Amino acid sequence: MEEVRIKREAMEFILQASRNTYPDEFAGLLRKNKKGEIAEILVIPQTTNGKSFSSINLYNVGYTSHHCGSVHSHPGPSARPSNADLNFFRATGEVHIIVCVPFDSSSMRAYDSTGKELGIKIA
Repeated sequence: MEEVRIKREAMEFILQASRNTYPDEFAGLLRKNKKGEIAEILVIPQTTNGKSFSSINLYNVGYTSHHCGSVHSHPGPSARPSNADLNFFRATGEVHIIVCVPFDSSSMRAYDSTGKELGIKIA
């Protein structure tokens, strides 16, 4: 299984943001460092969050953002991507993270832009 590497600080940010936004979804974009590790979470202005959806206004993403994918939370017990998630994956990069209740490292899943699950390794 292919792996994605994520810095512990970035993972903790995702988990805490997901807890803080619950019962609504959290959403952001991912950015890698020079080592190819997910190191930053971009929170985009005018992102909309709700109980069963989140939407990033891609017009507010700067062309210099250098994002590599997306992250969002599911307020239920499943981190499987929906059809809407898969459509969004194709538009926003190569790696995507979904985290679900209880918002800990064991409830975090990574996917490629086609929805194929990737392993996650803490960098």
